[in-house]
Amino acid sequence: MNLLDAHGIALREFDRCVHLVKDDQWDAPTACADWSVRELLNHLVSEQLWVPHLLHGATLAEVGDRYDGDVLGADPVAAWETSSRSARQAWTEPGATQRRVHLSFGESDAEEYGWQMVTDLAVHGWDLAVGIGAPQPIPAELADTVLRVIGPQVPSWQGTGMFAPPVPVPDDAPAADHLVALLGRDPALAH
Repeated sequence: MNLLDAHGIALREFDRCVHLVKDDQWDAPTACADWSVRELLNHLVSEQLWVPHLLHGATLAEVGDRYDGDVLGADPVAAWETSSRSARQAWTEPGATQRRVHLSFGESDAEEYGWQMVTDLAVHGWDLAVGIGAPQPIPAELADTVLRVIGPQVPSWQGTGMFAPPVPVPDDAPAADHLVALLGRDPALAH
């Protein structure tokens, strides 16, 4: 599975979860310890809003703080739909994955940034599903691919505050369980 296919699947599954959120669930806790359903969605919408800027060469300073705070407004689902559509359009522009982007840790290949976004969509989709009581949203093929691509990088992320320490899972657990466990989530929350 290539980056754009993985991104499309992760985006679609996260979108499906967003559309399952009931009116009384926006303040519900998620599997991402510090965020409610609304706060988690706010994070993902903010990330999507950054994508077109970064893929078109903007620096962090040029984007500034315009996506700090609440980016959801009165209609969180509409904010998600608009931001995710713009992000997907930016990713699918010819040559987008071959560009260089400015990230918080310096300049990087857009493809590396893309895999980070896929990982975030998949794992936060899982967090959101747990928060709203929806089925686990990470297809096995996507989980296998993300594990293969980002798995070797995860040890270097430990201690940065991005993820909790890995959670042990049985060797025969589904790939999605291995993925979320690698990034500090307890797969039992989704069962």
